Amino acid sequence: MNCSKTGDAGPQVKSAAEVQAQIEAAVRSILEALGEDPGREGLLETPARVARMYQEVFAGRNQDPAVHLQTQFTADAHEDVVIVKDISFFSMCEHHLLPFFGKASVAYLPDGGRLAGLSKLARVTHTIAARPQLQERLCAQIADTLDQALRPRGVMVSIEAEHMCMAMRGVRADKSTTITLVTRGELSTDPRLRSETLRLLRD
Repeated sequence: MNCSKTGDAGPQVKSAAEVQAQIEAAVRSILEALGEDPGREGLLETPARVARMYQEVFAGRNQDPAVHLQTQFTADAHEDVVIVKDISFFSMCEHHLLPFFGKASVAYLPDGGRLAGLSKLARVTHTIAARPQLQERLCAQIADTLDQALRPRGVMVSIEAEHMCMAMRGVRADKSTTITLVTRGELSTDPRLRSETLRLLRD
């Protein structure tokens, strides 16, 4: 599964200039709907700033995260778990377009010693986070990207994040965190491996 691209019937990719202009117009409309004057000094450049910011934080929407795993190497003697912990990320909740942020930890069991560079796991995480997201889907898409690109014996991804849509509005549960966990392969089916890897991720 390619989790980054739209299908043939999906929306056409627009140029950066087209996206910039469309977001600027939308932000002006929002400000006007709120009773603000988009022409006043403090708001005059706000639509352009917001448009540039959205293009930055949603930069992963047209990118395939698997490209970061194309370069692989083999260490014949290594069949044990590989873990990269506490990968900081920022994303935007697709329900309210408010940020959620935290740390992702990624583990996989190489098959035949097939490995990826450690920094590439962080790049995969950042690419998938840089689009309108749900934490649950973010967790699953990271796991699926590793599973398909590296073909490991098992994958485990854990994410702990704070959600501004909970802290700033509604229940206003600031300081609360949400934890998600996704496993694939032997890290789903082998209780000993699953328990030991989960312990290492959370220690």
